[in-house]
Amino acid sequence: MAGRIKDEDIALVRERARIDDIVGSYVTLKNAGGGSLKGLCPFHDEKSPSFNVTPARGFFYCFGCQEGGDVIDFIQKIDQISFSEAVETLAAKVGIQLRYDDSGAPVQRGPGNQRPRLVEAHKVAAEFYVEQLFGAAEAATGRQFLAKRGFDKDAAVYFGVGFSPRGGEALTNHLRGRGFTNAELLASGLSADGQRGLYDRFRGRLMWPIRDASSDVIGFGARRLFDDDRIEAKYLNTPETPIYKKSKVLYGVDLARREIAKGRQAVVVEGYTDVMACHLAGVQTAVATCGTAFGDDHARVLRQLLLDHDQFRGEVIFTFDGDEAGQRAALKAFAGDQAFASQTYVAVEPDGLDPCDLRLQKGDAAVRELIGRRVPLYRFVLANVLSKYDLDRADTRIDALRDAARLVISIRDRSKVDAFTRELAGHLGMDEDQVRSEVYRAASRSANTPAPTAVGDAAQGAVRRTDIPSPRDQRYVIEWDVLKVAMQHPALVGVAFDELDDHDFTHPWLGAIRAAMAKAGGPAAAPPGEAWVVAVRDAVGNDPAAAVVGALAVDPLRLGREPDEPYAQALLARLQELTCARRIQDLKSKLQRTNPIDRPDEYNRMFGELIALEAYRSDLRKKAISGAI
Repeated sequence: MAGRIKDEDIALVRERARIDDIVGSYVTLKNAGGGSLKGLCPFHDEKSPSFNVTPARGFFYCFGCQEGGDVIDFIQKIDQISFSEAVETLAAKVGIQLRYDDSGAPVQRGPGNQRPRLVEAHKVAAEFYVEQLFGAAEAATGRQFLAKRGFDKDAAVYFGVGFSPRGGEALTNHLRGRGFTNAELLASGLSADGQRGLYDRFRGRLMWPIRDASSDVIGFGARRLFDDDRIEAKYLNTPETPIYKKSKVLYGVDLARREIAKGRQAVVVEGYTDVMACHLAGVQTAVATCGTAFGDDHARVLRQLLLDHDQFRGEVIFTFDGDEAGQRAALKAFAGDQAFASQTYVAVEPDGLDPCDLRLQKGDAAVRELIGRRVPLYRFVLANVLSKYDLDRADTRIDALRDAARLVISIRDRSKVDAFTRELAGHLGMDEDQVRSEVYRAASRSANTPAPTAVGDAAQGAVRRTDIPSPRDQRYVIEWDVLKVAMQHPALVGVAFDELDDHDFTHPWLGAIRAAMAKAGGPAAAPPGEAWVVAVRDAVGNDPAAAVVGALAVDPLRLGREPDEPYAQALLARLQELTCARRIQDLKSKLQRTNPIDRPDEYNRMFGELIALEAYRSDLRKKAISGAI
């Protein structure tokens, strides 16, 4: 249990932790105009970017899944931790020492709250391992291993490579001396529990620190060095911990992410030394999985870094060994090819050398040439499929055609199907029309196969909060625009906004936002920047309308220029005009249902009100037109 974090420290974290820097560690953001940035949402799969970040207001919002909030909300959602845990995580990143109000309500610390301490433990461990590699006599084997593979001391330091002592308790004791508890050492995965107490999980191994996209060390990869190592596995990795999930981690992503975004290219290699070799050779977009096969979560990470969508394609290049295991890896990668909008390629060295050995034997240029000679993954897999058949026999050529036709129809870019059909006909030495007919039959069989129910279930799961008003719905466009100006440029609407009431907003969520703005003091008294957005969100509270606050903060105005006061006042007039039009329509309906002979006083009163409303509406329309909205 701990006291409540002081409000002024929470405000300082929001101020210091720039949302574009924090979100940019996970997602590549591009300028979307109007002071907004855009990328692929990290909270749901999408083919086109609908995730917006507005640094000036410190908010993000996804128009695809409706996730939104400030920088603290982002860390809460991405790391699945509580509010206080997210504040502590951000404070550690920006160097703020938090203070706690011990008289306040206690905060229950859950497993997720361990992140700052676990990250710190890994940072200390990484420094310890590096010191051991260059200072301990027993680490000579590790230094020789690196040297034999072409890595000098500068390279080892750059990648943070270290050595874990063979004794068994050196790191555990070192971390204890730095104030870490047994519970934290176990939770980190750096220590394990035995009959005689805690001991080092990694002993007598060469150590690679595994960092996340924000450069925090979250785990290690450990290479066997000694023949008498009782653990025979060549590589060991940190077990699953609160901060390390191997299916979502790519080694080298901290070094490669900016080059991946800039060059629109990601190179996926198979090991730590391959990543080192590629980067040192000039291929600075290389990453590797950590003790597991490349999967959907890895693809999702790369898509977010590549800003991978149909209108802005890059390329993903896989490198595989030329052996049977490499062939299987290529087939597995092709099975997940549909996850990318980018073109997928494969680079295989003819002599079967991996990038590390290739650099060692033939130099840096050979590594760059390997990547430059990449071929479409489809072609590589097609050659693998055809290699299983004796193409000199007519009967097995037919079998090869049927097998390969299924591959052709799986090509994502439909415009290339005809070209690959002709290519397949050339490989088989068969008539092009015969091959095309088999491709069409394969496509027909595929179309008649019911899709897995899991796909439908996943699609349903992605549709949430169906009551949320769409900013593209013409019924609510003006209401959205008014609230966006009030949120993003509150001084422009000023006290005139106070004249609005719930009747001016036809969607209850938008009406709730207006009420929250009034509760927060109104736009005329709005604090600057992010503080106003936070105040409005806090005023909304737990109402579902809170989901709209982030959207209002990041959605660019439909203006094409900076808004001014005439524009804002014209918007207010247009909104009030629409309200007036609804009142006129209601009044006309009542007049039609009222008999002027039976109820003359009521009829005349409503008729007079109608004339006044029509005049008022005319004035509002003139104001709206004058602002050129």
